[in-house]
Amino acid sequence: MVSLDFPPVALKKDPLNKTEIAVNKYVQPESKKMMKTNKSHNRKLPAIIFLLPGFVLFFVFFLGPLLYSFRISFFDWNFVHPDRSVFVGLKNYIDQLKSPIFQRAVINTALYTVISVVIKMVLGFFVAVLLNQKLRGRTFFRVSYYLPVITSWVIVSLLFTYMCSGQGGLVNYFLKDVLHVIDKNIMWLADPVLALVPVVLSDIWKGVGWTALIFLSGLQAIPVEMVEAAAVDGANWWNRLIKIILPMMRSTLVFLLVVQVLGGLNAYVSFQLITGGDPMDQTHSILTLMYRATFERLDFGGGAAISYLLTMFVFALSIIQLKLLRKPAGE
Repeated sequence: MVSLDFPPVALKKDPLNKTEIAVNKYVQPESKKMMKTNKSHNRKLPAIIFLLPGFVLFFVFFLGPLLYSFRISFFDWNFVHPDRSVFVGLKNYIDQLKSPIFQRAVINTALYTVISVVIKMVLGFFVAVLLNQKLRGRTFFRVSYYLPVITSWVIVSLLFTYMCSGQGGLVNYFLKDVLHVIDKNIMWLADPVLALVPVVLSDIWKGVGWTALIFLSGLQAIPVEMVEAAAVDGANWWNRLIKIILPMMRSTLVFLLVVQVLGGLNAYVSFQLITGGDPMDQTHSILTLMYRATFERLDFGGGAAISYLLTMFVFALSIIQLKLLRKPAGE
């Protein structure tokens, strides 16, 4: 009988299929990457479109003038014919550093900053402690202390100019006619030293409320249980303040200190409206001196040099701020 079984045939795989499989194996991930890239580009495109006008405005109205004024600081600038301006190098910077008026402006700005910052920090902290207590009418007092903050600097400056007027001012009235401390009126705004008194007082009156608000937010972030536990252990108010409250408010203190110092160095409106630099350019701040040099004396190179001297000092303080804020609270 004849067997009909056939021997098994060895089937050969089609090399084309191997090629297709290999191609598909390596092509598909690449196409997926391209699709993901296209999707990410599609997502970024609307953001770029929305950000582009802001960047254009930033470069045209901020960075461009900033670089241009830096260039002006190295020239004896001719406002009418800028092409005729003479390059003088660092002369504008050296002249300002040697100028007695600039040195006086630096002293005025430093005194104003130190005195106002110290008083605002101390008063603001104790006002915040009081406002943090459970008192009747606490909301009213919080609003009242903050009202000067939202008052216009122009109004505040004119108010203190009137109060410290040498003829008929409210301060002289109380000192002379009510308290009988002085025999004759004090010419506050005519004295180079006394003229800083209304400037400093206006800044303190206007700034204590904002300082107290920031301190209040820091106080409310401290766990009440920790303070109460210290009180139960016998710690008095001073020990709780030194050992618990102030260490836990370190970031708030550093923030307030740096912001207040930078604000003091950039003081302009109060100096300009209360003293105007008089008498004899002895009561300028750095910014009012820059304004007078640039727009009254048309010394654009000198004014630009003053602005960049202030910028360098502010930049140094900003670096100190970053280093202080990066330190752990335990240090």
